[in-house]
Amino acid sequence: MADQEEEDLRMAMRMSMQYSPPEPKRSKPRDAPVGAPDGSSKESPEAKSRRMKRELMATAAEKRMLASRIATPSVGLGSASKIEKKENELGAEGVCSGRELSENEAKQLFSMVFGSEVSKDILAQWTNQGIRFSPDPETSMGLVQHEGGPCGVLAAIQAYVLKYILFFPNELGKVPPGMTQNLGSRRLSESQCVASNNFPSLSEDAKARALVRSMGEILFLCGDNKSISVASLIVITHNVQRSEDGLKEEIIAKALEGLSIESASDLKKILRVDAYTSQASAFLRLQKMIPLFKSRMGAMLFLISALLSRGLDFVQADRDDPSLPLVTAPFGHASQEIVNLLLCGQAVPNVFDGKMDLGGDMFLKGISRNVEVGFLTLLESLNFCKVGQYLKCPKWPIWVVGSESHYTVLFAIDTTVQDENELEERESQIRKAFDAQDQSGGGGFISVEGFHQVLRDTNIKLPPEKVDHLCNTGFIVWSEFWQVILDLDQSLGGLKDSSGLMGKKVFDLYHFNGIAKSDLNGSHVTSGGETPVQRPRLTKLRVSVPPRWTPEEFMADVPVSSASGGNESSGKDTEVAKPEPSQHAPLADCIRTRWPRAVCNWVGDPPSIV
Repeated sequence: MADQEEEDLRMAMRMSMQYSPPEPKRSKPRDAPVGAPDGSSKESPEAKSRRMKRELMATAAEKRMLASRIATPSVGLGSASKIEKKENELGAEGVCSGRELSENEAKQLFSMVFGSEVSKDILAQWTNQGIRFSPDPETSMGLVQHEGGPCGVLAAIQAYVLKYILFFPNELGKVPPGMTQNLGSRRLSESQCVASNNFPSLSEDAKARALVRSMGEILFLCGDNKSISVASLIVITHNVQRSEDGLKEEIIAKALEGLSIESASDLKKILRVDAYTSQASAFLRLQKMIPLFKSRMGAMLFLISALLSRGLDFVQADRDDPSLPLVTAPFGHASQEIVNLLLCGQAVPNVFDGKMDLGGDMFLKGISRNVEVGFLTLLESLNFCKVGQYLKCPKWPIWVVGSESHYTVLFAIDTTVQDENELEERESQIRKAFDAQDQSGGGGFISVEGFHQVLRDTNIKLPPEKVDHLCNTGFIVWSEFWQVILDLDQSLGGLKDSSGLMGKKVFDLYHFNGIAKSDLNGSHVTSGGETPVQRPRLTKLRVSVPPRWTPEEFMADVPVSSASGGNESSGKDTEVAKPEPSQHAPLADCIRTRWPRAVCNWVGDPPSIV
């Protein structure tokens, strides 16, 4: 484009030099000096017309060249300017000019998300959920959900927001008091980070920055770190470009009055899509769009942005059954494909690692890469699925938690909760080999042939009578196999530990549920003392992981001391602390899918994952 503009300018200059004397390039003639001869009287009307045309062409070319030179530096990226020009010419505020969806795109998008038959209730759920932080000081780091439906989108964003608030506070401006950081290369195996849980101290600016970075990271993940698409509304776009202070929430609320999405044609009428390849310019745009994401259309617009960033055809190729809608009937919940798209950048429907070969060139697609934040589900504790190591062991100790009808978030402020001790490291190695032979879809059992392969891969030397016992039913169950490993001497590849100390862990986890619920604790009721406060819930859990398969075995077989346990036991210890009596809640079942044998305790109301 720049070469063409320079050629236009040179051509205009050559044309203007064909007549003598040469006229300076200007947008309009200057007034002649007093007493100067009137040259216009000697110039014919045809010549004057040609001269004016040449001047206008030269001026226009000059303006285009000037605009192309000053537009891109406003983004402040230097080398990225050439890429930005290929997207669109940037305005003074660094915003790319956008486009509307084509009719086919709108139809494909609406059908992909909602299907051919969708109720007005589901559409209302997805068009009435903003991305807003809780006004309650104790849960101020959390996003609030008003009703069912978009919880999968909010929980995924929440997980990334916590990543930045907890482990990257220096990138959010002023560091809150008490936060420490020693990330080094940002690899958990090489460094330790203990974050602050002083959430009331978070400033609005820090939370907004965390939200912008989280949304940007998710969208670039969907766009394979090459480009992203940001969906906004045509009806308010001009306000973004003209307002110096960004878009005002009052303007948005007024513009959204009466606006609804009930069909593909509605999407085509109201959506505007901007494309970016530069993170800096994309983050600037997202920052300006925060008030729009806070509006009732926020969750829906972010989901559309993620789908378009991935590419609609790529989204369909990720899925096992592209004919099903991404928003599930009859309650309008976010599917696992939506959650996986936001967590790993691919809209795969399963949570196991890699692909599962069904034979006949048929595969079920799972997670294919390491992830920043992970996923746990109650369905695994019910043996309906198997979450793989990619999602169970993310880079940061933050997990989206799925139940039958809702998504919440579990996290730790100490990265060492994911450090493996001797027992866990060996267990992970054996479990990985076992899962590689598990063709049941996570059912936890393998064939006799697969079992012998596991023994070879892990260098386990079982006595013949143990092998015969495990194989007598024709298949081998993980829990029975693991019990045998725990009773097998270490010289034979087992983990027999006469002291009972190996594998002892105690740590804290936090659980956040964004749906406003009644808090029944006495200190959180209204001034009248009768009506509980409706607010999101943040629950702290103390997690103890005994070294034996069940807490009952641990308490029965190991001498008990009165001292409380720590994260690690000293080599001089001969006793290990008795765990607190276990409290039960569905969340504890989810935690045990990540830390088998875990015993969970909390104060106050049980944590809710629904």
